[in-house]
Amino acid sequence: MNLNWHSFELRPKGGPPIPPEYRARIEASRPQLYATAREQYGVEMNPGPFGIDSRPALIGVKYAEAKGKGNAFHDAVLRAYWLEARNIEDRAVLSDLAQSVGLDATAFEAALDDSQYEAEVNEDIDMARTYGLQGVPALIFEQKYLIPGAVPYNTLRQVVEQIQSEIFLKG
Repeated sequence: MNLNWHSFELRPKGGPPIPPEYRARIEASRPQLYATAREQYGVEMNPGPFGIDSRPALIGVKYAEAKGKGNAFHDAVLRAYWLEARNIEDRAVLSDLAQSVGLDATAFEAALDDSQYEAEVNEDIDMARTYGLQGVPALIFEQKYLIPGAVPYNTLRQVVEQIQSEIFLKG
């Protein structure tokens, strides 16, 4: 099975501000999220700033994919934001991450303003709308099985096994 990442913006730049009550719910849920990550996966979460514009990172991923480094760059961005509290809206941070996975920094920085990669991000976002997605994570298997939202690892494993058995029976 291949893993293909697609762009999605939870809070597009210029969108309405997050209502204070919703922000408070998010903040109140963080300790449980961090405890779950630590206890079940051995991960110490240390997220970057809240409410940033992720579009530059999404565009950077499209460029990295074109250069055969998409998954490595995506992983570096996730690690930088969720574990190292780095601001992935900052082009200098993204450039450092690009270099860390073997991309040329000058070409990468130019790609952040390239309309081709911007269009690819927009295509992904349009695709998410056709699926009716309104949040992340969302997983789509074989372009027909949708799992919206976070699910426990064992549930996800069972779904993957079910899909694999269906594919095996067809093949």
